Amino acid sequence: MPSAIELAQGDPALIAAVQRSRKLITRKALMSAAASAVPLPGVDWMADAALLSRLVPQISEEFGLSLTQIEQLAPQKRERIQKAATTLGALLVGRLVTRDLLITLAKHAGLRLTTKQATKYVPFAGQMVSAALGYAALRALGEQHIKDCVKVARSVQMVLPGPTQTAIANEVKRPNFLKRLQDFRRK
Repeated sequence: MPSAIELAQGDPALIAAVQRSRKLITRKALMSAAASAVPLPGVDWMADAALLSRLVPQISEEFGLSLTQIEQLAPQKRERIQKAATTLGALLVGRLVTRDLLITLAKHAGLRLTTKQATKYVPFAGQMVSAALGYAALRALGEQHIKDCVKVARSVQMVLPGPTQTAIANEVKRPNFLKRLQDFRRK
C-alpha cells in the first residue's frame, strides 16, 4: 500500500499537509501511549476516544476537508468532495466525529485494542506493551485518515487551501500554489 506522500504524487501543498498531519499524529500517539501505560482498564479507551475526536478534525483541517471548511464551499464543490469521500470509502472526511464513527474506527483497530487491554494485567512489561500498542493503534488510524484525505483531495483534482495562516504563508513562497488557490476560488 502506498504511503500518503506517494499518494500526493509530488504535489507540494499535499506533501506539506501530510507532514503537518504526521506531526499532529506523533503528539497524539504519545499521549495515547501515556494513557495506555496507566494500569487501570478503560482509562486508555476514554483517552483514545478523546484524542481521536480531536485528531481527526485537525487532520481534515490541514487538507481543507473539515466539516466547517467544506460547508463554506460552493454547493457544487461541496457535492464533489462528498461524492469523492463516499466513493473512496473515506469514513471521516468532511464529517463530524461522533460516537458511532469512533466505534467504527475501534473495530478497524480491534485486535490491537483488545490486546492492549489484556496486557494491562501483566505488571510492568504489560504496561510497556500496552503503551506501545496504544501508540501504534492511534498512529495507524491517523495515517489511514491522512491517506483518505490525500485521496479525496487528489480525486477532486484541486488543491484545497490549508487551514491556518501559518501553513498558507509557508506555501505562498511557491508561485504554483497561489495560482492554483486563485483558480480554485474562481470555480
